Amino acid sequence: MNQQEKLQVTLEGGVKRITFNNPARRNAVDFGMFEAFARAVEESATDESRVVVITGAGDAFCSGLDLGSISPSELAAMDVAASVRELINPPVRMMRESPKPFVARVAGPAVGIGFSYVLASDFVVASDDATFSQSFVRVGLMPDGGATHLLPARVGRAKAFELMATGEAITARDAQRLGIVGLVVPREGLDAAVEEVAARLASAPQPSLARIKAALNLSERAGLDAALDFEARGQAECFASADFVEGVTAFMQKRAPRFGRGRG
Repeated sequence: MNQQEKLQVTLEGGVKRITFNNPARRNAVDFGMFEAFARAVEESATDESRVVVITGAGDAFCSGLDLGSISPSELAAMDVAASVRELINPPVRMMRESPKPFVARVAGPAVGIGFSYVLASDFVVASDDATFSQSFVRVGLMPDGGATHLLPARVGRAKAFELMATGEAITARDAQRLGIVGLVVPREGLDAAVEEVAARLASAPQPSLARIKAALNLSERAGLDAALDFEARGQAECFASADFVEGVTAFMQKRAPRFGRGRG
């Protein structure tokens, strides 16, 4: 499957849909998909869309970084901070700064960077079987995609630390109670609910929506920019650690990681 197939983009009736389409990997994102997602979000600034819906194919929203797509040699040669700044940070920043509303349609797991994309969206509609996890810590990484700024703004510092430090998954109903999700519906009613939300936003006065987003973002931009930059540097340090090597090895071997046995 090529990158165009792994990230599908459609535009109809003012509603643009960006779909992670790697169901065999629960829509895990490889670096080619990161690039395609960034382009699709950037193009939203000039295309005819009035609202953008982000979703995943099949039974998952997005299960995070596709660790199986990166070889050890590629990891060793990677400039992680630059990759985060160039591939992950720009679409998150654009989603927040865009005058157009972004809607996350979430079915199944939203994990790691997938959870970060949910947090960067303006409205979240989830099926009642959706789950959300800041899973980075499970492989020796820290959250990125702006999560260190966006999550505590929703749930408070203490709860954000708990979710990030444990990687614990929470249900759609718990996410709704915490203010992460706006609407929770049965799985069979998810598409209809998203269509209703998208249609309502697409028919709303766009200057009003643009100014609502701008007003809400007044106090956010500096904090988000600082968080994105810190995440890039911090993630590079995590990638260089022995615990990350152990985390990835354990993940691939389908066993519990044994952290803290090496330097880093």
